[in-house]
Amino acid sequence: MSLELKANAFQETAISAIGDIQLQTALDRGTTNSVNGRIRAMSEAEVTDAAALRAQARAAKLRALRKLPDLLEQFEAKVTARGATVLWAEDAAECNRHVIDIARRHAVKSIVKGKSMATEETNLNHALEEAGLKVVETDLGEYIVQLAGETPSHIVMPIIHKTREQVRDIFVDRLGMAPSDSPEEMTKFARGILRQEFLNADMGINGANFLLAETGHAVIVTNEGNGRMCSSLPRVHVIVAGIEKIVESVEDFGTLVQLLPRSGTGQRLTVYVHMMGGPARPTDPDGPEHMYIILLDNGRSRIRETDYAESLACIRCGACLNICPVYQNVGGHAYGWVYSGPIGAVVTPLLNGIHNAAPLPHASSLCGACKSACPVDINIPDMLLRLRGDLVKEGNTPRTLTAGIKAWATTMQSPRLYALAGGAAKVATRLARGKDGMVHTLPGLLGNWTQQRDFPPFAPKSFHQLWKERQSGS
Repeated sequence: MSLELKANAFQETAISAIGDIQLQTALDRGTTNSVNGRIRAMSEAEVTDAAALRAQARAAKLRALRKLPDLLEQFEAKVTARGATVLWAEDAAECNRHVIDIARRHAVKSIVKGKSMATEETNLNHALEEAGLKVVETDLGEYIVQLAGETPSHIVMPIIHKTREQVRDIFVDRLGMAPSDSPEEMTKFARGILRQEFLNADMGINGANFLLAETGHAVIVTNEGNGRMCSSLPRVHVIVAGIEKIVESVEDFGTLVQLLPRSGTGQRLTVYVHMMGGPARPTDPDGPEHMYIILLDNGRSRIRETDYAESLACIRCGACLNICPVYQNVGGHAYGWVYSGPIGAVVTPLLNGIHNAAPLPHASSLCGACKSACPVDINIPDMLLRLRGDLVKEGNTPRTLTAGIKAWATTMQSPRLYALAGGAAKVATRLARGKDGMVHTLPGLLGNWTQQRDFPPFAPKSFHQLWKERQSGS
């Protein structure tokens, strides 16, 4: 389906999500299990010093960002020497054109695709379908999302928003499966269908979790065999990866690969760690005849030159989503684009323009849980605050709120106005309070507070009055 940017509708979609009982059930199951799994995995004896490991991982990613141009050229030289073709894409449209051109050059008709957030970002599936090409998602979660005509709601777990019963109904309605609530039966049924897609495909497409500059390999870490099937069975293989995926050395990769599975799925290591470094050689028993790697910028170079460069260190584990109290209650679709949760609230405005995602920097309680969970210690709360400041500088705030803040600032700078305002508020809240002594409804913007909680009336005497009485001894 075509993906539209709907981030400015966050408030409306969030309200709808909170009232969706099935969604709340699915989110509660998924996020709770993920948070507990990460805590267990990071507490194991093998992780002798989690803080030191995170610091090492952070240093590796930030160092790679500083050296980004040189490392990308090093990666290109290494992988090209083994027969792969490297293409550069400045934006989403150019990336999609590259893939379509490759498909036409090799007379491709059918495509199988592994999990890739970068291709979600470019809306590749829609572009391929418009070009008359058949494309099938092969990650089980992504496949279910595709069948449902939806988009993923999580970086790692695309169908965290769906219950088992909903998945069953999709398989029954779309694929003709005999009704069954057994995850094993549903997985077996889907595997049988997807196996034929793998065998018939002319092209496979993957994303990449890491690009190793030292060796010229693209790496995926997965729990399903579909990634390997996409890269080895079709005669043409395409990798689409954001340029920020680059890491300098195998040693840095060794650090990061200890944290990505633990943070994302609570595992010491995923079932598959697959390194891809070129098309099949004459002596190889399998592999593609042609391999292309598309390095996607799409705004990343611009972000790298700003105070928000740290956001590019994200390794897409989803830990900040799982632990975020906002995401836990509204899910991923409420954020209105590819990236959701705390990191999405930063990345979406940066990639699409802050005016196109104005509510997202405010979609956070700033509790700091995201920073605590992040395996590379990205300071997401700080960036959200700065983005809020950027919105104010652009004048992207409600007029009533701006007027109210200015009035508050003026009042706070004048002792006389402060005293008058305090007295007026005391009288107003005394008149508005109920039988229990609490204020249940406030007017205007202040009503946002009393929608969810009561407002205590002002004290009979202000602090200034009490202080004067104390000083005078009365």
